Amino acid sequence: MKVFKFGGASVNSVERIKNIGHILDHWKGEKLLVVISAMGKTTNALEKVTEAFFAGKKEEALQLFEQVKEQHLTTAKYLLVTNYLACEEQLKNIFTEAEWLLHDKPVREYDYYYDQVVCVGELLSTVIVSYYLDETGIHNKWIDVRDIIRTDDNFRDAIIDWEYTKVKVQDSIVPAFNETNIIMTQGFIGATDENESTTLGREGSDYTAAVFANMLDAENLTIWKDVESVMNADPKQFPDAQPIHELNYNEVIEMAYYGAQVIHPKTIKPLQNKGIPLYVKCFLNPSLPGTVIHDQTLKHLPPIIVLKENQVMLEMNSKDFSFVGEHHVGHLYHLFEKLKVKPNLTQNGAISFLCVLDDRSERIEKLALEASELFDVSMMKGLSLLTIRHYNNEIVEKLTEGKKILLRQQTQETAQLLIQPLTTH
Repeated sequence: MKVFKFGGASVNSVERIKNIGHILDHWKGEKLLVVISAMGKTTNALEKVTEAFFAGKKEEALQLFEQVKEQHLTTAKYLLVTNYLACEEQLKNIFTEAEWLLHDKPVREYDYYYDQVVCVGELLSTVIVSYYLDETGIHNKWIDVRDIIRTDDNFRDAIIDWEYTKVKVQDSIVPAFNETNIIMTQGFIGATDENESTTLGREGSDYTAAVFANMLDAENLTIWKDVESVMNADPKQFPDAQPIHELNYNEVIEMAYYGAQVIHPKTIKPLQNKGIPLYVKCFLNPSLPGTVIHDQTLKHLPPIIVLKENQVMLEMNSKDFSFVGEHHVGHLYHLFEKLKVKPNLTQNGAISFLCVLDDRSERIEKLALEASELFDVSMMKGLSLLTIRHYNNEIVEKLTEGKKILLRQQTQETAQLLIQPLTTH
């Protein structure tokens, strides 16, 4: 049994939905649990619906939702003939689920409404893909993941109740494989014990797929993307970025920690716990080797480069030349938590503390203001943080040539350099 996850880019047009059919056809006869995200820009569109509704602009919210409805009905019309009416009926039931809420007035917090509206995207895309596959002879069973994945009510970042969900997987998913080889469900969403929809936070669809892989003891998980593999750098920033065909769990977690847009660490953990390999494959060209991520030791990895731009350095010096001790640092970390800022780099000196953060002006200003009660604070903006895993002197010199290095930290494996200014490659 394998788990496949297709992201929004893989279902954002009629052609790409047909392409999923070609990919699944290749695995004919295999048991597959398929997790699919919302189409293309649907999540963004539904966020705008929620914002308008919460701002009390009911008509605007309904109008924006009408556009989402039209887009999905049009896609279904282009894809379906015999299954169109059945598909349309199921889509309309999902539309109604959101519309009864949009006709109301907001009386709860924003995050609650966000989850009730945004979850619609995943439901709509999977219904259309499921009916399309059926029409082309790829039989499958559509399951509403909210009937399986139970969460708490921490809306927008809900935590899964593993024990309850595991029982539901055994009671509902496992027997369904006796009827069909392919089960189609949604990523990113779940439900509370009161049947209120929830979302699982950043990279939630990948996480859903990993949870199912863990609970079903899957042979492997494949995440289908529009890139040929995991790369050693962002090709938009570094045109000579090269593919990495093999990584291990720890390396991917390190990459994500330093800011690489690879696989979220919370996706890795359920796989790591059971030693389930993760493949990253290209849905545009499935014949490419892609990347395999497993738990084996790897040697001779190329330098892995992560560049975070728009960084701010805050330098905090003690006002009376006393040592910056545990009390001062503890106070700062309390401020980080309170203002929801996460330093990308910190450095402790005798009478100073440096931290490097993403430039989120409002939060940075608040942090500087509150820290100024204890410290003399200075700020430097427009910086870039360069992290190189498996670095060598040659690559460090090449990437910092002509730039001023303000701060440098390195271990045997990783070098981090704060630089100013970084010209475009």
